[in-house]
Amino acid sequence: MVLMFTFALQTLRSRLAGFVGAFVALMCAAAMVAACGMLLDTGLRGEIPVERYAGSPIVVAGDQMLHWNVVKDKGDGETKTKTKSKPLTERAWIPAELTATVAAVPGVAEVVPEVSFPAHLLDARGLPLSGPEDGNSWGHGISSAPLTPFAVTDGREPAVAGEIAVDTELASRAGIAAGDTVTVQSTTTPGSYTVVGLVTPESGDLAAQSTIFFADDEARSLAGHDGMLTAIGVVPTEGADLDKLGTDLSAALTGTPGQVYAGAARGPLEFVEAEGARVKLLSMGGAIGGTSLLVGVLVVVGTFALSMQQRHREIALLRAIAATPRQMRQLIGREALMVGLTAAPIGAIGGIFLAGWLRERFVGYGVIPANLELVVSPFPPIAAIAATLGAAFLAARISARHVIRIRPTEALSDAAMATPRLGVLRAIFGVLALAGGVILLIVLSGLSMEAAASPVTFFTAILLVVALALLGPVVARVAAFVCTPLLSVILRASGYLAAANARTGARRLASVITPLGLLIGLTVTILFVPTTMGDAAAGEMRDGTRADYTLAAPGPGIPPEAAATVRDLPGVDAATETVGSTVRVGQDKYRAQGVTPRNVSANLDLGVRQGSMDDFGDTSIAMSELAAEQRDATVGDQIDVTMGDGVHVTLTLVATYTRHLGFGDLTLPHAVVAAHVDNPLSSTVLISGSVTPQQIREALGSAYPTIAVLGDAEVAEARSAAASTNAEVQLLVMSLVIAFAAIAVVNTLAMATADRAREFALLRLVGTTRRQVLRMLRAETGVAVLIAAVIGTAIAVATLTAFSKGMTGAAQPSLSAVKYTAVIGGAALLAFLATALPARMALRGRPADVIGGKQ
Repeated sequence: MVLMFTFALQTLRSRLAGFVGAFVALMCAAAMVAACGMLLDTGLRGEIPVERYAGSPIVVAGDQMLHWNVVKDKGDGETKTKTKSKPLTERAWIPAELTATVAAVPGVAEVVPEVSFPAHLLDARGLPLSGPEDGNSWGHGISSAPLTPFAVTDGREPAVAGEIAVDTELASRAGIAAGDTVTVQSTTTPGSYTVVGLVTPESGDLAAQSTIFFADDEARSLAGHDGMLTAIGVVPTEGADLDKLGTDLSAALTGTPGQVYAGAARGPLEFVEAEGARVKLLSMGGAIGGTSLLVGVLVVVGTFALSMQQRHREIALLRAIAATPRQMRQLIGREALMVGLTAAPIGAIGGIFLAGWLRERFVGYGVIPANLELVVSPFPPIAAIAATLGAAFLAARISARHVIRIRPTEALSDAAMATPRLGVLRAIFGVLALAGGVILLIVLSGLSMEAAASPVTFFTAILLVVALALLGPVVARVAAFVCTPLLSVILRASGYLAAANARTGARRLASVITPLGLLIGLTVTILFVPTTMGDAAAGEMRDGTRADYTLAAPGPGIPPEAAATVRDLPGVDAATETVGSTVRVGQDKYRAQGVTPRNVSANLDLGVRQGSMDDFGDTSIAMSELAAEQRDATVGDQIDVTMGDGVHVTLTLVATYTRHLGFGDLTLPHAVVAAHVDNPLSSTVLISGSVTPQQIREALGSAYPTIAVLGDAEVAEARSAAASTNAEVQLLVMSLVIAFAAIAVVNTLAMATADRAREFALLRLVGTTRRQVLRMLRAETGVAVLIAAVIGTAIAVATLTAFSKGMTGAAQPSLSAVKYTAVIGGAALLAFLATALPARMALRGRPADVIGGKQ
């Protein structure tokens, strides 16, 4: 055992350059696994700091989870019931009567009722000020100040309508003081308020939200939930047992909508969007981690395979002098473990910093809130090290399988001939991978839900690349015979040598084509999946919007009073308010829009197939054909919808439509959606009629300074900007995979080129010039890039076409010639640089010295 480790260590020392590629691949794999593991850990265990409710150890609020039972048949007539839960997308409210129930529980000294609603100070330009770190800005009743607790540090508390108190951090950013008059945008028309006081939390400024306090009566009116509360803060009696008090409160609230939140559970209650972000982080971390692990194994196996090819003669010699297959497996396995033990810890530590960088990018794109901190623990790095060592050992054993099983008498001849034979098992697995990829393409073409289609899309592309890796030598030989005849004509001597090398060195060419094909295929797929979706959605919105103009506003949105003002203008045929949300029908989640029912068909053409939007009223619902088919619903059915805040409403299905990508799967009355979302203001108002933009602006006047009147071109530009942001997020999610594939390209080409020093020296000894050798290498690299571009593009186009067919109903992926050319050009540049630099180093020595082993 010790002797084998010593021999492995000596091999590593003598062939250090040959193991650099494996080291880099394993280090990158460890970094990716560690980073993805930390994102997953953050999604599972990441704590959301308590801010607003910091002064109340126990809070009673609505259940922020949606629960349902799933009954499974265990056989023999037995069933098992399992409860599943998903977070709500909006805040759940509770009846105000629960304050009496909570106050009656022994150990409760005081109850503090709370209402929350969006409220923003407007700056001198009329633009809304957000909270710190682009967080939310909330309005509350002044009586709920003890929940934090806030204390008045300048002025007094607001007592009547038209008075507010502002937290000192927000006042500092806004440049205001007690006594100033400001404009506040909440759930109605922006109003003028007098700042009668400044308030400061006892524990310091809040880090993720701004606070504006109103008089209690005005706060309840602005919240818009008559008789309902956001939460009830519990102040316990002195010395009360908090655990027992929590248990007693839960017992008292049994059968009511109230739930008890204590300790760390108050954070997710306070930041509803943060809890949803944790679920999103789990899904993104799993997607990145799973894809990265597949790509990592593929790259590591390819790197070790190339290393084994380069050591073919050395291993063959050991077999010829009586080394057994078992001893060779032990030697190669221990070499891999030594490389892995060096590379994995470095990569795992780097993964910690990589996870931090990814979190910052996600926060910047608004995918997760700034107050969801990264969980740093030893478990993801340890798991990354273990996974990397396992991958290294497995890759080395797989890669060495052919060379250690040949008979000793054939060893040297096999090494000398380097016959590019394809093993039976490799051919079988290659064909199975190709068949699996084709089956997934068929499956993908039938998937119409993005949540299901996205992971299948990337797995399909990777499985097809795996097939390429396994069948690479055959593909390389066929491609070489097709592509190389012209080389000898165009480049003469250099071309003749390149053509000969491409035909005889099929294994080496295959090892180069695989990472290049992976890079091109995955990058093109990742780039154009969001554009395919975005362009299809934009096309549906363009074709389905009949409005002449669109009102839009930054910040919270457009108040109903503004829409009413425009609706009453002479010449306006219809003014349709829209507000978005996410709802559920049964357990299925759908993107929904709320629209004003009155004359909705004048502004929207949803592509109705059954029923009519003319029948759309205050208790109606329209569904996409896809959603209706999933729910087995037909026009006239009663549809039970769970709104974003968990409230159930029953609506009558009046129409089914086709343009779900542009307008969502469900269309509900505006009033229904607005009553069950945290921000009831409209995102847009669609206007049709003979009115002019100038007339609209004049009607809105100075009361709504930030509302813009947009024409078709401006609306298209705004949608394009939003789609671009979504595409950037998608690209960021998969950027690790692209980066790893790029590293694999550089790694493989550098290894393959550096190992050919003797070949180059022999060519120079027989009369080939240094320039001709470099031209030969450039020609070989060009052939490899061309073959990889054709195969990678074929994989990407096939995958994108299947994705487009399933998601949009048309096999028309959206491709950009500029972006595609950039991908091919970038891959080619990497390939030529990774070849040229090692080649120039290999050509520096005298040919005779290189042949003789002198460096």
